[in-house]
Amino acid sequence: MTCPIQINGHNFAMHASGVLFWEERSTLLISDVHLGKVSHFRKFGAAVPQQAVQKNFDVLNESVAFFKPRTIVFMGDLFHSSLNKEWGLFEEWSAKITAKLVLVSGNHDIISPLRYEDLGITVVSELDLEGFLLTHHPEEREGWFNFAGHIHPAIKLTGLGRQSVRLPCFFKTKNQMILPAFGEFTGTFTMQPTDDCEAYALLGDSVLKVPIKEVKKRRRSAR
Repeated sequence: MTCPIQINGHNFAMHASGVLFWEERSTLLISDVHLGKVSHFRKFGAAVPQQAVQKNFDVLNESVAFFKPRTIVFMGDLFHSSLNKEWGLFEEWSAKITAKLVLVSGNHDIISPLRYEDLGITVVSELDLEGFLLTHHPEEREGWFNFAGHIHPAIKLTGLGRQSVRLPCFFKTKNQMILPAFGEFTGTFTMQPTDDCEAYALLGDSVLKVPIKEVKKRRRSAR
């Protein structure tokens, strides 16, 4: 269910739900939940199952119960757009959480920060902690290791018969890790693997390290 990784002397655990737990700070990083997106699309006639609304909260609860963090940092795009009925569900959820809640605001976070502050949630544009820079959009700044979201990264795996599958993933380079989108109803962007990257795919209840050299080899042979 989890896969450990050490970054700059700190210990992290990648979880199959797409969250990342920072052990030394007892902090859970969660990116791109996009609450309200299901209700938004259903409002305009999209055939999205209502169960997808509750699924986000169920997985949030499972992740929090598993790690028992002192702090939860939402890495942007917590809500997809303006207020809808899912805000009430989020109010109920946040009232039950004992951890400190922080939102690093993203491009979809258009709800007033005052709404979050009323719930005791701190809203910031970015966080810098012990040499780590937490942002929504990926950033490259000298001297920092960046955790970010926004991209909804995925890795394409190709089989011997040229059948392929795209899996959400944690995508890491030397100075950056991009977290997968947490939300139940979100798309993905296929990352182009390079020799210096690492990808950890989400498959069911597992987090699997992807052999990048093999991915590149199969991609060349499929052309």
